[in-house]
Amino acid sequence: MTTAVATPVHVRPTTRRTSSSLPSAIWLEVRKSLSTRSGLALGAVAVLLAPAATAIAAGTAGAPVDNVLGPLVVTGMLSALVLVSLGVLSTAGEWSHGSVQTTFLLEPRRGRVLAAKAGAVALLGAVLALVAAGLSSLLLVTMEPSATWDGGARAIGMVAVAGATFALIGAGVGAAVGNTPGALTGFYLVELGLLPALQVFKPEVADNIDPGAAVLSLAQGDQTGRSITILAVWVGLAMIAGAVMNRRRAVQ
Repeated sequence: MTTAVATPVHVRPTTRRTSSSLPSAIWLEVRKSLSTRSGLALGAVAVLLAPAATAIAAGTAGAPVDNVLGPLVVTGMLSALVLVSLGVLSTAGEWSHGSVQTTFLLEPRRGRVLAAKAGAVALLGAVLALVAAGLSSLLLVTMEPSATWDGGARAIGMVAVAGATFALIGAGVGAAVGNTPGALTGFYLVELGLLPALQVFKPEVADNIDPGAAVLSLAQGDQTGRSITILAVWVGLAMIAGAVMNRRRAVQ
């Protein structure tokens, strides 16, 4: 009598990805940015600073405002400058506080982490800046009823674009530097110190590199191609530098 011997069947092991999808990762980063007191405070300041400046400007102006485009964009840039800090905190804050160890343990692909953070701060920047512009618009309707709204919708859209753009720049700079105070100090020295000085002594050079001036030009429908290029270069260089340094930096 022969005994049947079972032939072993080799089953190829399969692996399942346990990481969340990119949209889920972006939403997680949005919640992380708003889960701290500093993040909430920056979000509140970004929303309220522009309408507060609008109310002060409209209340103290000696003459009525002719067109809302200028006030909306100028005060909207204040929100965009605040949103830089939100972007920096999203990336450099993790290195400063040491939470990056947990982040990279859960998702070791650093490029994916940076992509999620970039998507999150861009979304937050656009939404918060849009809310700020909306509140400023309501104030202008109330305080300056005779002002015309030619280009007003474009101005509101450009404020949202500025919010997303400056938040992305902040995220890239924060990832590149890896230190919150250093990243914030470096960016604001360039944007609020070097570029205004360059605008005085070399305006032809400043006009080709200043992201704030690019936003103003876009809102006015002027030099559209050059302005888009300036903003794209700022975002691209910041994110590339952030990706390179984020990959090379050792987790302590």
